[in-house]
Parts: sequence; structure tokens; C-alpha cells
Amino acid sequence: MRLWGRRRTGREQLAALLVLGGLAVFVVLVYVLIVLGGGALIGHTSSPHAGLSVLATAVVALAFGRVQSWLAVTMSRLVHGGSRSPYEVLSRFSPAVTGSHSTDDLPARMAEVLAEGTGAKAAQVWLMVDGQLRLAATWPPAADRSAALGDLPGRRELPVRQGGELLGVLAVQEHENVPLTPVEVRLFAGLANQAGLVLRGARLRAELVHRLAELSALAEELRISRQRLVDAQDAERRRLERDIHDGAQQHLVALAVNLRLAHTLAERSPERADRLVAEQCKAATVTIETITSLSRGIYPSLLVDEGLAGALRTEISRSPLTAELVAVDLGRYPAGVEAAAYFCALEALQNSAKHSSAKAIRVELRGGPGVLEVLVQDDGAGFDLGAAHAGAGLVNMRDRVESAGGTLTIETTPSRGTLVAARLPGVRRQGT
Repeated sequence: MRLWGRRRTGREQLAALLVLGGLAVFVVLVYVLIVLGGGALIGHTSSPHAGLSVLATAVVALAFGRVQSWLAVTMSRLVHGGSRSPYEVLSRFSPAVTGSHSTDDLPARMAEVLAEGTGAKAAQVWLMVDGQLRLAATWPPAADRSAALGDLPGRRELPVRQGGELLGVLAVQEHENVPLTPVEVRLFAGLANQAGLVLRGARLRAELVHRLAELSALAEELRISRQRLVDAQDAERRRLERDIHDGAQQHLVALAVNLRLAHTLAERSPERADRLVAEQCKAATVTIETITSLSRGIYPSLLVDEGLAGALRTEISRSPLTAELVAVDLGRYPAGVEAAAYFCALEALQNSAKHSSAKAIRVELRGGPGVLEVLVQDDGAGFDLGAAHAGAGLVNMRDRVESAGGTLTIETTPSRGTLVAARLPGVRRQGT
């Protein structure tokens, strides 16, 4: 607590008088204990014993400095309400902030010493980092950290400079109706003068931390960018695999089936076999064109030019099975939706030709303002859905439909055929 009727210089004078009084008491106590007490023990009380007097003088001489220092600190704190005197704080400032404290704690330790030495309500240390003042520490920690310089009444700031360069600002918040005394103001200025090296080191570390954060952010952006690139490459690879599996492979399956049929007809009906072989030459050319287009990332030209119904009608005409195409209220949809529907239907056609032993297959396309449905039904043997669920064809169809935001349903039982139904969301183009 402050002494309201005295200035700081009066406190210092009082502390000095108390130190002198304490030293006098110390000398008297030593003399009484050693000379008088020792003389009483040895039975020599008539006059001071010369040897005991020399011993007392030696004790006083040896302990005088330590006792004086202890009394100076104790009395100074006593007259300053239990806190260190300003000059004690100033003399111990550099060791306090650079001693056993880590670099991270230096601004906080500096704020603590500043508040303790000036008796202020709160103290702040600001650092100049990248051309902007940033709050580095506040004491006590619970004090308002959001207040900017000059925002609060009773606030004092002093810049910290070194070689003409602004390194930061020290700020104190006075108690209400208790301004800093002239001695405390001089102490504040002295602390600001000594803080240059400390703030320079703290600023360098803050700048390094800031640069590290920027580099970490850049590294994270680079990692995310690389991951996006890898994901895009993987997605493109999977798309190409699906397109080849669902598109070109269907042509190759039809080509193989028709060539076997031509081999069978070669003996019984040579003319029919010749026509079939000639047709397969054209089919092989179409297959080559399809693979080339897919390798370049291009959708089949018929799908782009004639739409879903036209492209599937051409593919169905090449199927070794008796196939029927029905299109109901069909228009044009976004390219991704039409591609998903096209390749899903081709995969279903291919599976029926390869595995179902079906004789006929029906493909139905149902359009609407916001949905496109594809249904492929065969009359084949069917299969165990649980056992075949992990097959590449079914997985490809499901992945393709779900990647377009749709759903795929497969209904099949042994000896009762298979129904593949895909439902794809998509806004139908205007005018279609």
C-alpha cells in the first residue's frame, strides 16, 4: 500500500535511517552476546576481556556487509509496502529477464518486473513485428489483453529503441487516482532504456515463429495440392479403367461371340458366315476407335452427337443377344449423367452376354425434368448377388452411378433373370 503523505525520496531516506538503526542494533547485540555474555561465562565481569573484544570486532567486520545488504532490502521493502524499491528493481532488471528464464518467457517476465517496480495496476510489452505492434505479454496475466495502446485512461507508454530502430513499446496502467510518482516515472524510463537487447531478441524469435507458421502453412498447402493432384490422377485412371471395361470391352465381347458364331456357320452356311465376318471387320474398327477415344478422355462421339438413346441403339444393334430399346420422355442431360447412364447400360449388356445365357434383353430409358432412369432386364439364368457382389463389373457400375449422385439397384435370382436399375439426378436441358 502506498504512503499517502510522503514522496518516494522520503521513503528512501526512511529506509536508510532504518538500515543505520539496524546496523547499530546488530553491533550492540554482537558486543552484548560475545563480550558481556562471554565474560560472564568465564567469570571476567569487572572489565571487558581483550580477547572477547577482538572476537566481537572480527564478527562485526565479517558480517557487516551481509547484514547491511539484508537490512537494505528488508527496510526498502518495508517502506514500500512489501515490494521491491524502484532502484532495486532497476538494478536487477537485466539479470531478472535474462537469467534462468527461457526466451519464450522473457516478455512476460519483463512485464512482471515492470509492474512490480512501478507499482502499476498492469503492465504490457509490445513488440514491433513485420512493421506492426503486437502484444507480447501482459502482467498480471488476467489483465485486459485486448486494450490497444492509448485506449485506457491512466495509461503510459514508452517506446523502446536501439540504434534509432523502434523495437517495441512498454506500457503501464496506473491505479485509479494514484498516478506514478516522479521517481517511478524515471524508473519506467530506465527500464525502457535497458529493454532494447531483450526486446530485440524477443522480436527476432517472434519473427522466426511467424515465418515458421507461414512456411508451415505453405507446406500444408503444397501437401494438399500434391494430394489433389494424386487424387485427380487416381480418379482419371479409375475413370479410364471403367470406360475401357464398360465400353470397349463390350465391343470386344460382342466381337468374340460373333466370331465364334461365324466359325460355327462356316460349314453349314458359308454365305451367312462371310457376311458376319465382314460385319465384324467393321465392329473391330469401331472398337479401335472407341479405345482411342477413351485413351484421350473423349466420350463416344455418338453419345455427344446423338444422345443416350442414339448411342445405346447403335451398341444394342451389335449385341449377340436379341435386344430391345425403349425410350420414354427422354431428352438431353448433363454430360456426366449421360456418360454414367451409357456405361452402366453397356456393362449390364456385357454381363448379360458373357454370363447370363440369356436369349433376349430389354433396355428402357425413362426421362424426366430432374431424373434419368436406366433399366436393363434380361431373361437369363440370374446369379447369387451375394457371391457376385464384389465382381469388377458390378463395382464399376455402382461406383460410376454413385459418383454422379445416383443410386444403383440390382435384382436377380437364379433362373429368373437380372434387372439392373440406375436412377441418376440431373436437370434436363432446355428444349429437349
